[in-house]
Amino acid sequence: MRSQRGSLMLAVEPVPTIAAHQLLVFLLQVGTLLLVAFLLGRLAVRLGLPAIVGELCAGVLLGPSILEQVAPGFSDWLLPRDPGQFHLLDATGQIGVLLLVALTGAHMDLSMVRRRGTAAIRISFAGIAVPLALGVAVGFALPAFLVPGERPVFALFLGVAMGVSAIPVIARTLMDLRLLHRNIGQLTLCAVMVDDIIGWLLLSMVSAMATTGFHSGELALSVTWLAVVLICAVLLRPVVAFCLRAAARTPGSGGTVTVVVVLALLASAATQAMDLEAVFGAFVAGVVIRASGALDQKAIAPLQTFVVAVLAPVFFATAGLRMDLTALADPAVLLTGLGVLAAAVFGKFAGAYAGARLSRLSHWEGLALGAGMNARGVIEVIIAMVGLRLGVLGTEMYTIIVLVAIVTSLMAPPILRATMSKVEQTAEEELRERSFGIDGQRTAEA
Repeated sequence: MRSQRGSLMLAVEPVPTIAAHQLLVFLLQVGTLLLVAFLLGRLAVRLGLPAIVGELCAGVLLGPSILEQVAPGFSDWLLPRDPGQFHLLDATGQIGVLLLVALTGAHMDLSMVRRRGTAAIRISFAGIAVPLALGVAVGFALPAFLVPGERPVFALFLGVAMGVSAIPVIARTLMDLRLLHRNIGQLTLCAVMVDDIIGWLLLSMVSAMATTGFHSGELALSVTWLAVVLICAVLLRPVVAFCLRAAARTPGSGGTVTVVVVLALLASAATQAMDLEAVFGAFVAGVVIRASGALDQKAIAPLQTFVVAVLAPVFFATAGLRMDLTALADPAVLLTGLGVLAAAVFGKFAGAYAGARLSRLSHWEGLALGAGMNARGVIEVIIAMVGLRLGVLGTEMYTIIVLVAIVTSLMAPPILRATMSKVEQTAEEELRERSFGIDGQRTAEA
């Protein structure tokens, strides 16, 4: 009896709270990352670049590429190699990127998507097929010391990494450049969403080949879950509309903000459980919120300001912390990296441009699409981390793929700005800009 009582008392003991030192380090990490990201973001804006450029560089500056080389003792204290400590930062950044992607989905012009959906699919398939093929070819051509395992699996994995785009980076870039309301901005997001779906399906196939071998049943299950998500998006739209209208009747904008956040996080959890990635669920949630017709854009202005100004910079800076560019000091690795980068940039540009021209878009619109879809960002970093964990990639190739992610994310904004200056704004885009005027005001201030 006594042992049972003792077990019962043990079972109901509260979970220990976070350690005082761990909390101190976490607060200093977030504060430091946000401060450096803000300062470098402002510097980037003064140089004519979007703030995201500086925010990505903040993580590189504070990570193993620079700070660990200059002040290793301070780096180990502020950013200890403790998975639990780093996961706190990861969780904070993930909340930020999921809400950023959801807000991006909520800005989608669905009438334009319906009119130009065929063009988006055509651009997407061309935009992923060309760099995928180039990546596979490069994978078979690279020297053996960069291939840790079976070359066919390595080549396929490299092709997938070169074929993807990054919705979070592209979304933030379009916001910073005030291009989210433009047709090219909307079309880019549509094409990238299709790109990401194909990319995650291909990644699951290659990951299976690297571990247990390819099984057609796993691919069929992923396609089934994708169909379930799309069906639920249609069926739950009236429910989402009811929730938003009920929230709008509460005083202030707090109710609407809460409903939007809850919907985004639950949808992210659902797709994560289906192995379709959380960002996909967040984007679908934003699109459904927009399609419900019950969203007041002014009511979510406080949420958008907080996400864009606080949570998103922490996410982008955190991603930079995992990047170690010191491996590029080896000339062979550097030359290989430059070759892979050239193939990745050319492949995405060529594919997107070809798809745009086949869809009867102009020369400058095709180049703008190529620039936008070239930003691979954190999605490619995630894929590189998967490859490293599975043993498909070695440290050198991991660093090279990260280099591609950084450079393509940094080069996209200036090329987008230059090409879109040649594309005249339509009356429909001006109307859409007034509809999203809050976002335009926010990005103009940035």
